[in-house]
Parts: sequence; structure tokens; C-alpha cells
Amino acid sequence: MNLGFAKQTATGTAELDAMAEFREGVKLLRNEYPQQAMVRLRRAFECDKHNPYYLSFLGLSIARAQQMWEQAAELCEMAVQLKPGEIQFHLNVGEVYALAGRREKALDKLDDALELFGEDARLRQAHSKVEKRRNPLVPFIGREHFLNRELGRLRHRTMKRLGISGI
Repeated sequence: MNLGFAKQTATGTAELDAMAEFREGVKLLRNEYPQQAMVRLRRAFECDKHNPYYLSFLGLSIARAQQMWEQAAELCEMAVQLKPGEIQFHLNVGEVYALAGRREKALDKLDDALELFGEDARLRQAHSKVEKRRNPLVPFIGREHFLNRELGRLRHRTMKRLGISGI
């Protein structure tokens, strides 16, 4: 007997479940629970192994949770190849290489993305995060202390005006 409710097909249910798993996985990843995120993202990936979103975020979660750098990088690279116009995929692959200690590779990927998309604030921020940083000017108070941040900015501007390389 049909009560006016639409019947949902098995594939429709699987797609909804995969999307729900994906959303929950991304949420867990953002909240710094990479191990739990990986489980959710793997479930989504198993439903659709060609979805670049599932590939990219599963790769990122594997990098954060298990430090399986090659597998993580491969998944993220495949996502970029499938959908090169998605900035987040470039950010994810850059983060995976940075986490793996492959700073130069991460910078190359982020530079390629900046070339492709132009000046994007998220790409710029990711790039500056990966770049080699100088030691804090007042080492005993920590890098994040306002004094070190302000002195660091002053040093950066001064070196830029003087044309000193390495900035």
C-alpha cells in the first residue's frame, strides 16, 4: 500500500548514506578527529570510488591519522586530476606533502595552484604556513605571543624594504 511517500531506490539510499558519511567525516576532520574522520570518509569512498571529494578528504584523513604519506598523496593527487578546478583539492594535497615533511613538494603544488587560480587568500595562507619560518625574535615567550608576532612583522617589512632575500 502506498501512502503517498516516495519510494527510495537502493542506489538513492546509498548515495544519501555516502553523502552523510562524507559530511560527518569532514566535520570530524575539521574538529581534529582524523582517526574517526577516516572511518567515515572510507565508508563514503567505498560507495563511490570515483568521487574526487571522497578521494581528497580520505587522503587527507589518512595522512593525519596514519601518516601513510604515499597512499594519502596518491588519493589527493587523483582528486586534483579528476577535478583540477577545485581549490580545496590543491589545499589538501599541499597539506599532505607538508605533513609528510616534503616542504618543497608542498610549495610546488601550492605555487601551481596560485598560478592556476590567481591570488586566493586560502592558497596564500597555506603557502605561508608551509614556508620556512625564521626563529622568533624573543624565543623564551613563544612564537604566538603578540610581541614576537609584531617584531616578526617589523623584521619582515624592514628586510623587504632593504631588499634582503630569504623573506
